[in-house]
Amino acid sequence: MRAVALFACFLAAMPAMAADDAVLAFGARIAGDDARSRIVIDLEKKIDVAVHYVTNPPRVIVDLPRVAFGFPADQLAPRGLFSDIRYGTMDADSARLVLTARKPVELTTAKVQVEGKDIRLVLDAVSVSEKRFQALAAAETWRQGDIAPKPASAMLAQKPATDGAFVIAVDAGHGGIDAGAIGADSKTEEKNVTLAFARGLVERLNREPGIKAVLTREDDRFLSLSERVQIAREKRANLFVSLHADTLQQNSIRGATVYTISDNASDGLAAALAKRENLSDEIAGIKLGDEPAEVADILLDLTRRETQAFSIAMARSVVGAFEGQIGLINNPHRYAGFRVLQAPDVPSILLELGFLSNPEDEKLLLDEAWRAKVADLLAVAVRRYREKAAADGG
Repeated sequence: MRAVALFACFLAAMPAMAADDAVLAFGARIAGDDARSRIVIDLEKKIDVAVHYVTNPPRVIVDLPRVAFGFPADQLAPRGLFSDIRYGTMDADSARLVLTARKPVELTTAKVQVEGKDIRLVLDAVSVSEKRFQALAAAETWRQGDIAPKPASAMLAQKPATDGAFVIAVDAGHGGIDAGAIGADSKTEEKNVTLAFARGLVERLNREPGIKAVLTREDDRFLSLSERVQIAREKRANLFVSLHADTLQQNSIRGATVYTISDNASDGLAAALAKRENLSDEIAGIKLGDEPAEVADILLDLTRRETQAFSIAMARSVVGAFEGQIGLINNPHRYAGFRVLQAPDVPSILLELGFLSNPEDEKLLLDEAWRAKVADLLAVAVRRYREKAAADGG
């Protein structure tokens, strides 16, 4: 009965999680020191697990089937050998634990134990030498899950004309194992805030004549940064909008911000935010590979410059629509090196809706009426942007 009650509470908080195919993890605990640590997770059913090792920083990846994590986060607060512990869904069929270690470690036990009615995943970690850990990581044939972005020249060549609709890819930031920021009062996870807003925004934009809005993710799943860009391109997007609601140490800062991509950040806040957002892949246990070399030709350079100009135009359109209607931070159009805005031929913005670290912003972000108002204003911004882009030949 305890498992059923916990599962019901979990589903109420996470409506996107399907109950019929997810194995419930209803309890967890961790113990240990700087030499040995043990993690135990209580399960309703027996499952198979797979273990992988990733370097820089040393991490242990435990891949699972679809699991619903229904225990309080503080039950797996990092301690002992681990400095950070993340867990969550990866896609419709899988979940993942990412254990970031303070020093090289090895799992001597990683199995599901059944004792009567009790089913537990037991992970025993021990400290090992750097040489041993490197050998474990080097032996991996597992590919960390990232989809390597296609060369820019190939992307430019393959994008066909659309059916006439203006396509907008709406990207709900974070998801799955990458929860993002946490609300100061409500403890709401950013991934749920962005998905709720994205769904409403897509519905609103699709009421605009000539616009087709699509989601990069429709539920609580993890997408790498390059996958988000690739999905936008596969949808033949004319515009990419990535949604976020971060936290800051200065909880007095509030209001919306619009970011565009640039090699040089506009300010320290933009640089710090881009650095955090660009770590999303590492949070999920993905080892960043080398980007494929771009073809440095005149066409690509001109395309990138034109795309950046259109991105800036969209950012200014959003700021113009928001002014006097919803709160904006000082200098609301900023720029930095966001990897999710990297497509050279798709105008892209990252919209920080507000800050979950600010109590007033947090209330608004959870307010359905406020979200609907912002969606209306974004529809206005898109309309103005389209008109200007059409006039400029875009």
